[in-house]
Formats: sequence, C-alpha cells, structure tokens
Amino acid sequence: MKKISVSLSGHQTSISLEQEFIDALYLLAKKQNKSVASIINAIDATRGPDTGLSSAIRIWILKQIQ
Repeated sequence: MKKISVSLSGHQTSISLEQEFIDALYLLAKKQNKSVASIINAIDATRGPDTGLSSAIRIWILKQIQ
C-alpha cells in the first residue's frame, strides 16, 4: 500500500492504494488529460455513502479499463 495526498473540497486527505492502482490512476489521468486530483474529486462527489474513497477509486479504475 502507498499513500497519496490530495485536496478534497479544500481539505487535505490521504488515500491508501496499492501501487498498481496508483500507477493506473496516473496513466488514466494522463490519457484523459485531467489531473489526478480532479478525477479523485469527481469520484468522491459521486460515490455512495457506504463506499470508501479508496474502494470507489479502485472501482472507477476497473470500469475505465473494461
């Protein structure tokens, strides 16, 4: 697991993800010409109340590569 820091709604937070998911997140951000922070903010805004942010990011990545 590795932690990355990001600002969500003006507050710094850390997200723990496996290195493979971090690599995929950065690759997808580059391909979509978006920042990692903007992608994470969009995921955070649309995730359900019972879904953790790290899990929501993993699910988003899987959906993007399917």
